[in-house]
Amino acid sequence: MRSRVWAGTAAVVFGGLLAAGCGGAGKGKETADANAGKAGSGAYPVSVTDCAGARTTFSAAPARIVTSNASSLELLLRLGAGDKVIGTGFPPGRGTLPAALDAQARNVKVLSRSVIPKEKLLGSGADLYIDTFASMGSMGGGMGDAPTAAEFKAAGIKHIYLKSTACAAQSKDPVTDFSAVEADITSLGAVTGTRARAKEIVAGMKKKVDAVQKAVGGTAESKRPTYFFFDYDAGTKQPTVVCNRQIANAVITLAGARNVFADCDGDYKQVGWEDVIAKNPDWIQLGVRNRGSAAANEKAFDEAEHWLRSNTATTGLKAVREGHFLRIGSEPTTIAGVENADTVEAIAKTLHPGKVG
Repeated sequence: MRSRVWAGTAAVVFGGLLAAGCGGAGKGKETADANAGKAGSGAYPVSVTDCAGARTTFSAAPARIVTSNASSLELLLRLGAGDKVIGTGFPPGRGTLPAALDAQARNVKVLSRSVIPKEKLLGSGADLYIDTFASMGSMGGGMGDAPTAAEFKAAGIKHIYLKSTACAAQSKDPVTDFSAVEADITSLGAVTGTRARAKEIVAGMKKKVDAVQKAVGGTAESKRPTYFFFDYDAGTKQPTVVCNRQIANAVITLAGARNVFADCDGDYKQVGWEDVIAKNPDWIQLGVRNRGSAAANEKAFDEAEHWLRSNTATTGLKAVREGHFLRIGSEPTTIAGVENADTVEAIAKTLHPGKVG
């Protein structure tokens, strides 16, 4: 992410998030964070870019926001801008968010359980739509027609993206850090007038990840255990794996492990079980989506583990034979957000016992 004073005004331009998400927190990223931190909470105009670099400018904070799914909704709730959200698609399941956030999420109107229909979105009364679906095409890969830029404009809705997710598949290099997630948080903080809170959130993530890196970051690549994210809910007939453009690749890398499908360019890919067998991972994460309660989650984890132990294709895997399973949910691993840092810590504590406090 790069930000700068633009044309002599107070505008903060959030650009280059695609490059930031490709694996580097370089000098430009550090400058961006410094400049964003110096601006006041209400410093406008603010400009943000989409995956192709097209710019959207805000002269004031939006008052009526619609989010495409739970990831952008959660970020707004954490930023303290939840009272501005008037609707969402793909709502978070009950109990999937921390208690206080979960209660707030329940008060947000559900416009659709999946992709918000075009007509409903345009007629929602929103002045901002935050989208995570750019990489999927047509707001979810054919699940509905996406409004055109002209239609968004006619409805008075500005349209921006959660770029750490929306632009991931288009990036040119593997995602190995959280710079794109941090950029999204900083960008949304600027747009919604919650810069100070955004700065706190990013600092908290950095502190947690830096502690893990201090403990295990120096581990030689050859000494790092291999790791497979088993997306149980995506189906078992043909496994769907996380590739090197998915945020999970950064989570696994930062935790001191090696994603066994890091050689796959893109975000997700379907492979065969013979491909997993060939990788023979040291550890397997049971990727189960939150069922809404601890008991239901444990049952789902049990089912995923039982499948791996009883299936003839997987029973001989090293991780299965040694019982090397991690019971960590899918959402904080594969959805870009604040809890990615918690997942890094949880994985590192299991894979590198005694090194991570």
